[in-house]
Amino acid sequence: MAAFSFGVWCAGYFYYGPRIQKEHSALVHYKAQLALAHAELTQAQYKLATHVEIQYRDRIKVIKEKGDTLIKEIPIYVTQADAAHFGVNVGFVRHYNAAFTRESAGPAAKSDREPANISLTEIAAINAFNASVCRQWREQTLGLRAFYRQLQQTQQSAIAEDRCSSSSWQNSTR
Repeated sequence: MAAFSFGVWCAGYFYYGPRIQKEHSALVHYKAQLALAHAELTQAQYKLATHVEIQYRDRIKVIKEKGDTLIKEIPIYVTQADAAHFGVNVGFVRHYNAAFTRESAGPAAKSDREPANISLTEIAAINAFNASVCRQWREQTLGLRAFYRQLQQTQQSAIAEDRCSSSSWQNSTR
């Protein structure tokens, strides 16, 4: 019985040993390719994130600077005489605030016709600031959408490459 067991072991060792070694080598090579592909994907994602962030950060900076310039130029377009001649009533202020809080301004009241003691200059400054911030958010959103799309493309191309290398590994082990 011992001789039979030894014979089976020898046959297995000499017949299957090289095949197992070949399969093991192919597996190690495949794992190394996967690690390399993962590192390349990570690097590509980092470059992509940096590129997109720089793009939209620069655009936001330009938008903010233009908004600040508009705010500084308000006295050119809305003079003190304009502010004294045209007044803003309480109803306008209530409606404006309600629009930003998405709450109802409530029913109209007699007090809505009274002056709000807010100059047109202040309203112009607030409006320019709000518009600038909205454009900044828009640019950031567009930048993040572009980043997401490019990130998906990067990942899909990495998956496609992984499938190609996976099928080549399977073919090499046959």
